[in-house]
Amino acid sequence: MLSYVIRRLVWVVVLLFLVSAVTFVIFYALPSADPAKLRAGKQPTAALIKSIRHQLGLDKSLPEQYRVYMAKALPFDLNGKGFPLRFKTPDLGYSYQNSQPVLRELRQRLPATISLTLGAVVVWLLIGIPIGIISAVRRRSILDRATMTGALVAISAPVYWLGLVGLYFFSSDIGKIHIFDGAGSYTPISDNVSHWFGSLLLPWIVLAASFAAFYARLLRSNMIEVMTEDYIRTARAKGLPERRVIMRHALRSAITPIVTVLGLDIGILLGGALLTERVFTIPGIGLYAYQGISNADLSVVQGTVLLATFFIVVANLIVDLVYAVLDPRVRYS
Repeated sequence: MLSYVIRRLVWVVVLLFLVSAVTFVIFYALPSADPAKLRAGKQPTAALIKSIRHQLGLDKSLPEQYRVYMAKALPFDLNGKGFPLRFKTPDLGYSYQNSQPVLRELRQRLPATISLTLGAVVVWLLIGIPIGIISAVRRRSILDRATMTGALVAISAPVYWLGLVGLYFFSSDIGKIHIFDGAGSYTPISDNVSHWFGSLLLPWIVLAASFAAFYARLLRSNMIEVMTEDYIRTARAKGLPERRVIMRHALRSAITPIVTVLGLDIGILLGGALLTERVFTIPGIGLYAYQGISNADLSVVQGTVLLATFFIVVANLIVDLVYAVLDPRVRYS
């Protein structure tokens, strides 16, 4: 198990290098908006643009720009001689728009994204898993057809549309029925727990809607397949209660694919729930990435992409380790 984890961690480092290189080529080498011109303002002079490009290091060759960026981004000093390596604080550069350190901005915005992600995960699991189990046990019933129809509608509805509809009808500022806080009301949990909960309740529901529907349909199909297995019939023949057969035997086998999808979804959302954060003006990683893309702020884009990649690959590693707990047949060597 330990050797497997070490190999995967090495692969994480390699993958981060590959993603950083691809992102660099896409946003730096391919034609795009010139950050120097955007920062120079309206009707800039050629001398001003040249000066800004030199200040940002954009006048260097592309390989040199990438080398300088990665030398700063790594947590150890490449210029050091021999071992042990001299560790340092990573530097993801500065925003072209406001000259703020990208790493500091990511640290400040990460709690908001974590709050949004974990809250939505709890909501969609509490909704999706019970619905999936009930629909599988009572398949072809009226309840099953109604829940699966609702799930199809929820999957088909875009997140930004659900968010705007929720704000229009239920927000405290413009809504017809004042139930939830409006956009831009996010409060850190360290400031006020009740305000934090109230500001994220509607975003949690909106973000969790499509995920809960997808998880319910996926678990239903897995449960129906598992319920036909021989060991389920054997458990029933031994006289085990139906609840125990479903919850301990059928659900444990059917939920394995759910864990795979859950790990990926959490990793992706921790990298930034862009649409949800944009609609509700939540100052998280997703909104930061949106602003970076809109302003051609390449340092911001590079930093958010690397952070999202890190969360995804770590989530995959955790999922693989959880497999060994859920399924005794899985062993890593």
